[in-house]
Amino acid sequence: MTTGTKKYSIFKRKGYLWFTLAFFLVSVVLHWYFGWKVFVEEQMQHGQPVITSDYISEMMRDTMENWQSEFLQLIWQVAGLAFLWYCGSSQSKEGDDRKEEKLDFIIRKLDPERAEQLLAAWKEKYPDH
Repeated sequence: MTTGTKKYSIFKRKGYLWFTLAFFLVSVVLHWYFGWKVFVEEQMQHGQPVITSDYISEMMRDTMENWQSEFLQLIWQVAGLAFLWYCGSSQSKEGDDRKEEKLDFIIRKLDPERAEQLLAAWKEKYPDH
């Protein structure tokens, strides 16, 4: 800890990201695992040999179909907007910059003697990203 502010590890600061990544990886692994079980069963029912390259092609096709229907339609809209807002795209920063400027103006009007000291302390405590 430094000057009253807490320093968090990247795992705590980005906890949602790590959880989502882990959830995604587990779901992909399970999708491919159960896909393998079904593929082997179907090949045996039809008396066909189990060829790994055929399985990979089939699963890549299925995975891409899922991504195309789900990711491109819904997930990108949600995740893309959240990512751009979080990263500070020009659209999301406009409102924040405007609000900060207004608040700084109000603070300077309400307490002109201590305003600069307060603003400097807050800037140190809550630095810009």
